[in-house]
Amino acid sequence: MRNNMGLPRATALESAAFLLDVFLPTAAKGPLIRRPKAEAGAERLGLDDRAVRRMVKLARKYRRGPLMLRLPRRQQAVVLHPEHLHYVLANSPEPFSPASSEKRAALAHFEPRFVLISEGPERSARRALQDQVLDAHSPVHRLAGSFLPIVREECEQLLQNVGNGSASESFELDWDDLIEAWRRTVRRTVFGDKARDDHELTGMLAELRGNANWSFLKRQDTKLRAEFLARVDDRLKTAEPGSLAFVMASMHPGQDAAPVDQVPQWLFALETSGLATFRTLALLATHPEQLAAARAEVQQDETERRHLPFLRACVLESLRLWPTTPAILRQTTREVQWPDGDMGTGCGVLIYVPYFHRDEDHVPQAHSFVPERWLDRNDSEDWPLVPFSAGPVFCPGRQLALMLTSAMLACLIEKGSFSLSSRHALDPQSRLPGELNNYSLRFTVAGNQPHPSPEQAF
Repeated sequence: MRNNMGLPRATALESAAFLLDVFLPTAAKGPLIRRPKAEAGAERLGLDDRAVRRMVKLARKYRRGPLMLRLPRRQQAVVLHPEHLHYVLANSPEPFSPASSEKRAALAHFEPRFVLISEGPERSARRALQDQVLDAHSPVHRLAGSFLPIVREECEQLLQNVGNGSASESFELDWDDLIEAWRRTVRRTVFGDKARDDHELTGMLAELRGNANWSFLKRQDTKLRAEFLARVDDRLKTAEPGSLAFVMASMHPGQDAAPVDQVPQWLFALETSGLATFRTLALLATHPEQLAAARAEVQQDETERRHLPFLRACVLESLRLWPTTPAILRQTTREVQWPDGDMGTGCGVLIYVPYFHRDEDHVPQAHSFVPERWLDRNDSEDWPLVPFSAGPVFCPGRQLALMLTSAMLACLIEKGSFSLSSRHALDPQSRLPGELNNYSLRFTVAGNQPHPSPEQAF
């Protein structure tokens, strides 16, 4: 029986506290491209931990839900409980559409016909294209034989570049080094080898993403967007065999699928996976037990790096600790009836992911690096861990991202020994911080020496 009291409503003070502690810091860091200064400030001030504490406080007070905020001229709900999160994601895109007003305004800056902000038959065509090209439901992409050698080549080139070709002396690796190698990997994966050094394409997208951070608060640069999408179209027309673009072209997608507008998200989302890779490397460098397990997996691997379950679990755990998509947004397409009341048409629904990932009342060892939880995990568990979202609108690039990131990590830990040289508190015996600023992470790297066999030891 439904409760006639209606959905719970936060007080004006609680709504203001939510905006101050949760929404504004998340927006300030940049939803489409990260702002380094904001990341550094969030880490220094512990803003992510404060946001989780605010969410826990609200959830303990409001046992019903979702919770409606008191905002002027805006219906906005916040999800506090796992059953509500499951319901929202399971019932996307209808009636909980991913094409929220904010997301439409943001993505229109560089991919105005992207699947997430599409509806009806066009959305169906675009999602089907994404699923097919990205092999969304397969742990191993059909082009693994093409992609994984790219990862290894770029990894080896990275280490050679930062080490100046030295095999004996230690050297330093920072974010700028890693992300450039990762971007080359992404461009080759999406378009082929000829796009490896197309830094201009990546720069155009970065500028557009910077504009998109402001959503509807900044006017769209239609000229730059047209130039960028024309550049993508040219790359699609000359896509090389063994690339995602070539696979898509071979499917002869119709105009409804808007193939050009789907590609920027691959570049954007796969680049973001580099952030997860770097943070996972920091965790492995400071957690000897997990590093040993990862190295053992690499040494015993018989899949040619196609499927490394433990390293994939390490990446997933880093995404649990520090989600690259901290907020999942939905907007109702019609009135929705909840057990505790009705939610009107056009109501925004916000899922703050770090709260669900770090709530120590429900997540065992919530602030520790425990990749094993992903190996034994049952996807039907009540308390949701959603680094790639879930339900029908889950991220179609999940498996591809995990394959590429785990392969890069395998190469790195196989080729070098990494110790964290920046001042980050990642002690296995201590609580891991709520924020890890990738821009300031630095490693001292020494080449791995092969372990002698018993015969060689004597």
